[in-house]
Amino acid sequence: MKIGAQMFTVREFTQTLEDFSRTLERIAEIGYTTVQVSATCPFEPEWLKAQLKKNGLECVLTHTPVDRLQGDAAQVAKDHEMFGCGLVGLGYYSFDEEKGDTYEKFREMYLPVAKTLKENGKYFMYHNHDQEFRKVGGMTILERIAGDFAADELGFTLDTFWVQAGGGDPAQWLERLAGRIPCIHLKDYAYGRKMAVVGEGNINFDRVFEKAEAGGTKYMMVEQDDCNGEDPFECLKRSYENLKAMGFR
Repeated sequence: MKIGAQMFTVREFTQTLEDFSRTLERIAEIGYTTVQVSATCPFEPEWLKAQLKKNGLECVLTHTPVDRLQGDAAQVAKDHEMFGCGLVGLGYYSFDEEKGDTYEKFREMYLPVAKTLKENGKYFMYHNHDQEFRKVGGMTILERIAGDFAADELGFTLDTFWVQAGGGDPAQWLERLAGRIPCIHLKDYAYGRKMAVVGEGNINFDRVFEKAEAGGTKYMMVEQDDCNGEDPFECLKRSYENLKAMGFR
C-alpha cells in the first residue's frame, strides 16, 4: 500500500495556480509520491498533468465539486483520464433532513453519476464523515449506501477519524467494506475529539493496516482537516516520517 497526501490538509495554499504549483513541490519534497486533489482553485486537466509530471507525483483520487459531478460526469471522467486518475470522489453529503438532504435525495442524485463514471472507465468514491453512522430503520446510512449502490459502481474512501467519531471501529468497517476500499484516509484521533498527526493519536493503526491490505486498499492518504494551529506542511511531514518508520512509502 502506498501513502499519499490529501491536499485538503493544505487547502489554504492551493487557491491560486501559483500557490497550487508550489504546494505540489513542497509535498514532493517531503517524500510523498501520490496525492489526492481536493479543495483547490479551478484548474485545467492539462495543467495538472504537467504539474504532477514535473514533481514526480501521481494523483490517485479527487474530491470533485458537486456541480461538476451533477453537470457532466462524462466530462469529469475525461478530465481525470487526462491526468491519469481512476478514482472520482465526493467529499461530503450532510444527510441533514431538515435541510432537505435526505438519503433518498442522495440516492437519486448519485446513482446516475456512479453509473456514468463507470461507463467512462472511472470509479466513484464516497468519503464518509460521522453522520453516516446515524441509524435509520435499524441500519447505518453507510450500510444503506453499500446496499443500494453496486460494488463495481461505488467505493468508499473510509476516513479513520470520522468512523471513530461516529462510534465505529475503523478496522471493523474496513473489513465489512472489503473489496470497495481502494483508497482510505489516514487521520488520527486524539483526546478531546481532536485530529492528530498519524501515529500521535489513539487509533489502532496496526489493525487498520491489516484490514486495509486484506480488503484490497492500494492507497492510504494522510489527511488532517484541523492542524490545531500547527503548520499543515509540518503535520504532513511528521505523518510521513511516522508512516515511513512503520515501513510504508
